Amino acid sequence: MKEIKILMTYKNTEGLEKLLSHPQIQLDIKPKPSAEELINLIKDYDGLLIRSEVKVTKEIIENAKKLKVICRAGTGVDNVDIQSATRKGIVVMNVPGGNTISACEHTIGLILAMMRNIPQAHNSLKSGLWEREKFVGSELQGKTLGLLGLGRIGSEVAKRMLAFGMKVIAYDPYVSEEHAKHLGVSLKSFDEVISESDIISLHLPKNESTVNLINKSTIEKMKDGVRIVNCARGGIVNEQDLYEALKSGKVASAGLDVFEKEPLTNSPLFELSNVVLTPHLGASTEEAQVKIAQEVSEMLIDFFVHNIIRNAVNIPAVDSETYKKMLPYITLIEKLGSFQGQLIDGGVKEIKFYYLGEEIQKLTTYVLTNSYLKQFLSRFVDIELNLVNTPIIAKERGIKIQEIKVSESIEFKEAIKVTVVTDKEVNTVTGTFFANDNYRIVEINDMDADLDPTGYMLVFSNIDRPGIIGKVGTLLGEHNINIAKMFVARKVQGQDAMTFINVDDEIPKEVLQKLKSFSGITKVKFLVL
Repeated sequence: MKEIKILMTYKNTEGLEKLLSHPQIQLDIKPKPSAEELINLIKDYDGLLIRSEVKVTKEIIENAKKLKVICRAGTGVDNVDIQSATRKGIVVMNVPGGNTISACEHTIGLILAMMRNIPQAHNSLKSGLWEREKFVGSELQGKTLGLLGLGRIGSEVAKRMLAFGMKVIAYDPYVSEEHAKHLGVSLKSFDEVISESDIISLHLPKNESTVNLINKSTIEKMKDGVRIVNCARGGIVNEQDLYEALKSGKVASAGLDVFEKEPLTNSPLFELSNVVLTPHLGASTEEAQVKIAQEVSEMLIDFFVHNIIRNAVNIPAVDSETYKKMLPYITLIEKLGSFQGQLIDGGVKEIKFYYLGEEIQKLTTYVLTNSYLKQFLSRFVDIELNLVNTPIIAKERGIKIQEIKVSESIEFKEAIKVTVVTDKEVNTVTGTFFANDNYRIVEINDMDADLDPTGYMLVFSNIDRPGIIGKVGTLLGEHNINIAKMFVARKVQGQDAMTFINVDDEIPKEVLQKLKSFSGITKVKFLVL
């Protein structure tokens, strides 16, 4: 076998011993090359190993004559043009979850520093003062910790804080009761968690539903003297509202590692003595970096020597010919995953996949199932998901996965049916595809449907009676929101129905709130597909 050449664009080689010593691999190190340098260098390499120090652009990828894999020694791959890499057949890999313990421990460090006034006492003593009375702290034992998010990092925090003698409660609508119970955590509603907790720690992804989640309104619902920690994502906490609450004493103290704008060099928070701030250090431990490097070594050796693809973010682990056959099914099931992920309510207990038809039986349904889970879970977790780590994430959340194959589809030649069971509802959708990339949802909750799962979609449950659709159309028209398509699914005239409206623009929150107030309308959802 000819020598494999890998270009590495950062200095630290700790943890890469297996890669460096492998007889078939040559690892060349060129720290932080410019775009022009990388365009010239990349022509001779089979692999590219990066962190966040360089951007792998379309131009760089187009000049890569031999490149087979780009490996990111970390989680995020937003510095890689994945579309260009995929088009050229280059696998893009990352190392998800390598910083879980690091972020968990930093969260606990901030909690302890905040409760015992450690940074403030340290600074006071170093300035020559002995102010014991001023820095009297509070114990963790017997207090209630509220976790907003019980995913990978939140779960690790829960385990450790229970050992401190704390009561741990959590809000996470996408985690099952069984998973929480196994951890020793009580699942509660968002309002219950923020109103009952002495300390609130955030472990949520940043998206349209979590931005500005901790604000003046939600802080008012909290206990007087509550303490808040955020090692998740900047922007989930409204920093100005937190500043006012810290100043007034409503919030006794806070610990923040992430901010709305980074790097943070100027902030009203700097004025306050009851806040602990760190410069996004959650993943910055030597151990985390070594773990990631060791994982990277094994991944690249597996890829080049054993022909095994791990942690790929852009293509499934199948040969190119099979992948071409699977692509329409992958696209369909990803649409179903995005659709149901935004539609369902409650902690997910089980997801059943029904693969219907002769042709689909021949495909690698493992890839299809994980393609669905990648889209379905992406709105609920705060790590990069791919076809490798989604089963692990689902298992960690206590979600049971079941695949059922049926050789004949009753109404369509090939179809995929997915049933999601939560602690609040059972939701079933069936999808198929036709020529010219025409993907359709043809059944929902045993009701015939004809839905186009693309773009913006308004979904609401309603009583099937005259006037409701007219009121909705009028309201949308008043706000200059154009309706592209509409479908009403029902079983019996005059009873429960579901209405699906494709619109051309986003619907403002105030319009959705108005829709919820309409008589005859219950559940309202706005989906971005």
